[in-house]
Amino acid sequence: KDLPFTVNVIDDVALEQRRLSRLEDVIRDTPGVEVNSWGGAHNANVRMRGVGSLYQTGADDNSVSVNVDGVPTSVENVSLGTLDVQQVEVLKGPQGTLFGRNSAAGAINVRTNKPVLGRWEGSVRGEAGSKHHHLAEGVINAPLGQTVAARFALRHSARDYWYNNLATGKPLSRPNDLAWRASLLWQPQAATQVTLRASRHDARKYQSGMLVRPYTNPPGQLLFPHTTLAGNHRAINQYALEVQHDLPWARLTSVTSHERVDQKEKNLIGRELNIPQGMDMVIEQHLPFKSKNWHEDLRIASLPGSSVFWVAGLNVSRNDWSSHSIVGDKVRLHDLTHDTNALYGEATWPLGGSGLKLTGGLRYTNERKSYAGLYEPGGALDAQRLRENHLTGRAGLSWALTPQTSLYATLSHGRKAGGFNDNANSAAESRPYRPGKVASLEAGAKHESADGRLRLDAALFFNRVKDDHLQSFDPATYANWLVNVDTRSKGLELNAHWRAGGGFTLSGGLAWVDGSIRSHAVTNSPAGDVNVGNRLPDVPRLSALLAVQYQRALPAFWGLRSPALNARLSLRHVGKRANDPQNSFDLDAYNKLDLRVGVASGNTELYLWADNLTNRKYELYGYYMGGGASVGLPAPGRTFGLGLVHQF
Repeated sequence: KDLPFTVNVIDDVALEQRRLSRLEDVIRDTPGVEVNSWGGAHNANVRMRGVGSLYQTGADDNSVSVNVDGVPTSVENVSLGTLDVQQVEVLKGPQGTLFGRNSAAGAINVRTNKPVLGRWEGSVRGEAGSKHHHLAEGVINAPLGQTVAARFALRHSARDYWYNNLATGKPLSRPNDLAWRASLLWQPQAATQVTLRASRHDARKYQSGMLVRPYTNPPGQLLFPHTTLAGNHRAINQYALEVQHDLPWARLTSVTSHERVDQKEKNLIGRELNIPQGMDMVIEQHLPFKSKNWHEDLRIASLPGSSVFWVAGLNVSRNDWSSHSIVGDKVRLHDLTHDTNALYGEATWPLGGSGLKLTGGLRYTNERKSYAGLYEPGGALDAQRLRENHLTGRAGLSWALTPQTSLYATLSHGRKAGGFNDNANSAAESRPYRPGKVASLEAGAKHESADGRLRLDAALFFNRVKDDHLQSFDPATYANWLVNVDTRSKGLELNAHWRAGGGFTLSGGLAWVDGSIRSHAVTNSPAGDVNVGNRLPDVPRLSALLAVQYQRALPAFWGLRSPALNARLSLRHVGKRANDPQNSFDLDAYNKLDLRVGVASGNTELYLWADNLTNRKYELYGYYMGGGASVGLPAPGRTFGLGLVHQF
């Protein structure tokens, strides 16, 4: 309530009740945040309030920073599971002070559960459902003496792909995810904590789907009967050491981390797209990818509860990417090294006893990029370097009208680095693109009733973006190139949570966003140029979420101890939106209805669930190929099943 910007917090209870098992699910369920996804394990472009790359240039081109326990990761990793997560925080608006580069639109913080000293606890969960869905999960917390505790979490899930190989009439594959996290806590004294974490998420048999529109019923690709995605996988490995020590006057924190990503993916373009071109063939694009990231964040901050909040820190990181693309005899190999050094600080001061608080922060960032490319056939080589310095920050003023109600206004400046086109197929296509710059103004009000039963948030915002990034693609020549485009967006957000009584709780929010492109760009693509006044792609004018939860005690039956009913019905509305910056066509509006009904007794709950209850057909993305042809990907249809969870 005291922060001078909008934060949506989804805690562990909400994650379970809403069955948000992946970070991407959390983002899609947040009004004002949109995801352009091709259904694979790594391709997601996230926009907040209309701010974000119009089409990404590669893994390094993000407008939203993602942090897991203080460890930064690419927004392409939003397929990460919400395994044993305490809460997810969605911070809207530029966060360039504390969360660094590439947070021009906002930041997503994932906080996992730490080991707990002196307590044995845990949980087990199992689900089975339609389309061969299954999920198995276990968490255990174990004390290892008075000063040491360990925690381990494991989850495996799988289900049939939601579209078929039309040559066999069967699902194209059965994607599955295996994730685990191990944590060790050492607390030698009350003022000192040392936490060591290791985690891995392995996603297999996914692909970036491209289906011809309008889709068949059921949707699918016309491949060969023997076509398989068995070799596709993406593994995300993270390791982190966090040391926290409280001095008499401040808290000192160091987070040292290493992340490694290994990917082997084959994407298929079906015969239905190639037969009209006189080629009865399946085109395979092979996309091996590797990255290694090292990160150190050292900061000192005021102690919790201090009247003046302040923080100052040093951030150092190094990122190495190696990406390939192989389509027939066309091969490209790209290597990118990105070094970042930053100094940052922010403080919030109360201005006397007036209830006013002033917030100010700055971050100075130095970035260096080295790029090398090899293109076959021909063996053309390319090598380039880029160096940039950025100054980002924010200034905000908040006013506590009463202990329950506050007003605020914040002016923020964000920036994301320039770079090189990771999808270039020639040296000419890899010329550097300019960094994107965001100026954002937000004003709002927050209220929480004295009894905690009612929470209301409202915010008005205006964003002006200079030189955002647009990747343009010509499917006839496979040429990729980058252009910079200016955009603007403005809008309104409302969020509410009300425990109404009688067992009912109502919650939800809405976002109204008016976004447009403010500069002309020549793309030389089949979709044509990008014109001033075009709507922002994938950004609906209106999006909303409404949820009703009902809880009540039940009479005893079947020998159950104090049984209770827990039901939740949620409706997600996404309005009509443009498919691309050229506004070639619109993706239809849709309403997605989800249901969960459970009966709990003691520490055990049995529940029924249904996702997309009305089997609403909607699209994840759309792309114009030229000549009247377009492709896209439909979202999964209705699934339902049964689950059981027990906590001990």
